[in-house]
Amino acid sequence: MAKHGKKYRAALAKVDVTKTYDPREAIRLVKETSYTKFDATVEVHLRTNLDPRQADQQIRDVVVLPHGLGKQVRVLVFAQGEGAAAARAAGADVVADDDETIAKIQGGWLDFDVAIATPDMMGKVGRLGRILGPRGLMPNPKAGTVVSAADLPRVIAEAKAGRVEFRLDKTANIHAALGKVSFDEQKLYENMAAFMEAVRKARPAAAKGSFIKRVTLTSTMGPGIKVDPNLAQSMEVGE
Repeated sequence: MAKHGKKYRAALAKVDVTKTYDPREAIRLVKETSYTKFDATVEVHLRTNLDPRQADQQIRDVVVLPHGLGKQVRVLVFAQGEGAAAARAAGADVVADDDETIAKIQGGWLDFDVAIATPDMMGKVGRLGRILGPRGLMPNPKAGTVVSAADLPRVIAEAKAGRVEFRLDKTANIHAALGKVSFDEQKLYENMAAFMEAVRKARPAAAKGSFIKRVTLTSTMGPGIKVDPNLAQSMEVGE
């Protein structure tokens, strides 16, 4: 195992690893323990008691964070005809309306953060499943990224404003970005509250008891800070 550097150890010394913090304390500590020279991303990691092998225990949903992610989100749209025109007018960074862009992606080009598609393009987009799927970029009706041409302006605007897709992974965890370390504490709190509310609403009917077992906040390269899962689940925007 690689040893952590001096800056990481100094940051970790500020964290009581035996304690679960209330959300506001945890956010304060995440900001305090971030030591990167760049504006680090604040992330939340949830450990659930769900069984990812069971179809009735899946979670896949989206949330629009009230204060965005603090970064420029590059949106690619697979559309043609009216859909392509609507996507360009709505500010899509790339509109894939020809085989050339699809071939480019097959060749390894992935210079975008979100991919959206109209239903008539899914036959072609399906060929990119092996490339886009593992990176969480595959358009999907459940995630609200396969939409009609009429819905493209709204979905593109949401993606650019801080629309975050989250899903249960194979190890029963959920991961999401909540913004940047440079955000003030209240903005990070409200983004986290919106995310936790979305997870509560996405709770599968088959989930048993308190289905979120552990909540951890961290910044890029910073130490993990444990949050009281009960307090995290009762967070509300505007508090």
